[in-house]
Amino acid sequence: MKALMAVATAMTLVGCASVTNDTTHGVRVDTRQKSGAVVAGADCVATNDYGSTSFKSGGTQALRRSAGDMTIVCTKNGEQPANARLISRPNGGMAGNIVLGGVIGAVVDHNRGTAYTYPTWVELVFGESLVFDRSLQTGDAVVKGLAAGSVTAKANAPAPGRSNTTSHQCMQQLPGAIC
Repeated sequence: MKALMAVATAMTLVGCASVTNDTTHGVRVDTRQKSGAVVAGADCVATNDYGSTSFKSGGTQALRRSAGDMTIVCTKNGEQPANARLISRPNGGMAGNIVLGGVIGAVVDHNRGTAYTYPTWVELVFGESLVFDRSLQTGDAVVKGLAAGSVTAKANAPAPGRSNTTSHQCMQQLPGAIC
């Protein structure tokens, strides 16, 4: 009987594990020429460790969340490709998940990628490679892209004020981990 109760309790907690975020979230992708002129309707492909999604620029696209960074390449006849890397960061749902689903909830959302969010609005520029970091976004405003060559931090670098502690260390609550 105790074993049955333990299994039932564990299944209840797993049910809470993904209540804070969906597996996708909206990312508005706009494209511009170097002159600043808007170029709507460019063909774009977003890719992360869960696969690729094709869409047109000039709107919001539901993209699969992941702990890994996302690349976006947009093309339009007569233009050099616009390249972007979107850096994924933990979202507020992770803290809520720890409260609602305990460690199980946090681990499940980490493994599913739902504990992470990309910038919600980016503007790619044809002929440039830019990096967009979620930690630099204020509200729902467009995130300023940084030239890829000027970014010396590796993918998934810690957000300002954070350590280089891996999320695995944070998940295990190891001593000295700043999460």
